[in-house]
Amino acid sequence: MGFLDIILGRSKPVKPDLDQLFAVPSAALTLQAGAGFTPTGRGSVCFASVEGGAFARIQEDVRGLLDADTATGGVPVEYSQDSYGYTWLLAEHDPSDAAGLVNDLHAVNTLLQDGGFGPQLLCSLIGFTDERDRPLALVYLYKRGTFYPFAPVPGGGEKRDTPLELQMRGLLENDLRLEKDLSRWFPVWGAPGL
Repeated sequence: MGFLDIILGRSKPVKPDLDQLFAVPSAALTLQAGAGFTPTGRGSVCFASVEGGAFARIQEDVRGLLDADTATGGVPVEYSQDSYGYTWLLAEHDPSDAAGLVNDLHAVNTLLQDGGFGPQLLCSLIGFTDERDRPLALVYLYKRGTFYPFAPVPGGGEKRDTPLELQMRGLLENDLRLEKDLSRWFPVWGAPGL
């Protein structure tokens, strides 16, 4: 980092640490014990699509890797696009297999990163719900290497339950590397897996 960067307030970008995703199964236990939230078995990865054969091959590699267990009853992955043009890959597992879901999401992120498409990765999320059917997601920001909780109000349109998000931040501070800058807790309205 140079002198001009310091004067202009620029900071060096955080290097993504995909292994942070492996802390989610432990955080899931904390969420269940401390707040009654259990995994839904659904998670997704969001990335900006790129035109070209190399990117299409990686998408097919991802599909091949994650769809390998469909013959034994696994759910095939689904691709979708949101209204902003970002691509979402949805993976599903048995809700009791948070570790398996995290492994799949880690594999997708790693394949894209190792294929040279790391800059296109935006976030990954893992869905949770409680006995009152309130949705909650743990969102991993790829470019920041941090997590934040996102809790949309059920049936409330595009409203979020900020008190619940802050409560979950306090609950998870010893389990996950949480994003300190609340302005980076972006809403992911309608995200697959939520």
